[in-house]
Amino acid sequence: QLVESGGGLVQPGGSLRLSCAASGFTLDRWAVGWFRQTPGKEREGVSSISPGGGATNYVDSVKGRFTISRDDAKNTVYLHMNSLKPEDTAVYYCARTTYYRGANYGPEAGYTGWGPGTQVTVPS
Repeated sequence: QLVESGGGLVQPGGSLRLSCAASGFTLDRWAVGWFRQTPGKEREGVSSISPGGGATNYVDSVKGRFTISRDDAKNTVYLHMNSLKPEDTAVYYCARTTYYRGANYGPEAGYTGWGPGTQVTVPS
């Protein structure tokens, strides 16, 4: 199971660090993706990281502002979010997949084990 945490209310330009903690299995052999969703919109892939952390991907809207990382000793993947904007407001989810998919966040990428999500709110 994956559980997200670290969301909250932050002013524009602020920062947050989201955590995706795994329990019941070892995360180190899995690629992990971060996704976000707002009411009435489809879930959007935000960032992904390969096993070992050697490869990462970011959607254009967060490049240069968000950084994904992993600490396999803590069985956790992080999403460091800087320069937050109102359009970053969403529920953020993490999920795992067997093979690193890069920019492919669609159903064919095989992401599974979705957590309950954590709310990030950046007021306008």
